Amino acid sequence: MPELFATYERLVELAGGGDLAARMLSIYRPPPYLAACSQGVWTREGGPILVRNYDYAPSRLEGVIWHSRLLERHVIGMSDSLWGLLDGINDAGLSVSLTFGGRRVLGDGFGIPLVVRYLLELCETAAEAQDVLARMPYHLAHNLTIVDRSGDFVTAYLSPDREPIFSRSPAATNHQGPVEWPEQARATRTLEREERILELLRSPGETADGFAGAFLSDALYSQAYDRGFGTLYTAVYRPAEGSVEYRWPGFAWPQSFTAFSEGMHEEALLEGSVA
Repeated sequence: MPELFATYERLVELAGGGDLAARMLSIYRPPPYLAACSQGVWTREGGPILVRNYDYAPSRLEGVIWHSRLLERHVIGMSDSLWGLLDGINDAGLSVSLTFGGRRVLGDGFGIPLVVRYLLELCETAAEAQDVLARMPYHLAHNLTIVDRSGDFVTAYLSPDREPIFSRSPAATNHQGPVEWPEQARATRTLEREERILELLRSPGETADGFAGAFLSDALYSQAYDRGFGTLYTAVYRPAEGSVEYRWPGFAWPQSFTAFSEGMHEEALLEGSVA
């Protein structure tokens, strides 16, 4: 990722320099972690939109929404690993979000938050993002769902031990085709969540607003916070508008490139846990 190297060096300098800061900010071969997450792309009337639930341990969420301009593009997204992103949108309308891929493999590559950041800094279209992903090394198995302003989309199944698999599936949870980790699949209900998203997308009477709202329903919204799989936020990205809305059951926080407002929201999740 040569385009990010000068920014990386500056961040290391701001962090005080030295080997520890350089290793941490490289997001290269980070400690492995297990998450869940659901995401889907709506391309019918009212679209395109990318909707995602981020399911993880509350204590591990940085909880910072960035509006940044590290290179030439403006980017809005949810922070992870200080300058990486869990999901986001750029001013060209490209939107990206991630889920865990459900495979127990480790490799010599980058953590996915930096990959998401790189795509949003560099690419305008889903096709461009696919070309970039085809040449990257990955540390863990992840699924990326990518949609651009035109409504073109791709779901990328990324793993450290094989070439990326690019799918036209509009939904992604925590497996890459056949389930390879049955215990994890049962614990996170990956198959059931994927099928529910696909049912919503196939329903002739469904609307864009209804599809987005369904991510706050029991079938997709998880409260398994004590197991590290609770939904910490829902994000609704609208590529054509350059906007995103972060949602919780009782609160919605819209942001866009034309109207980005700094502020703070505190959400009580379960038994005093706060994100």
